[in-house]
Amino acid sequence: MHCVKLLGQRLSARDFDRQVAGIQIRAAILNGFTALGTPETVTVG
Repeated sequence: MHCVKLLGQRLSARDFDRQVAGIQIRAAILNGFTALGTPETVTVG
């Protein structure tokens, strides 16, 4: 939750569906950052 809050403390949308979309966008951004930081393991041999 700490990382989600770093992207913004509040939900700016008043409509529930837009709040859900905002959370999904934040989750996609965090997943993208996680994918960039995950090492790629390659077997040698």
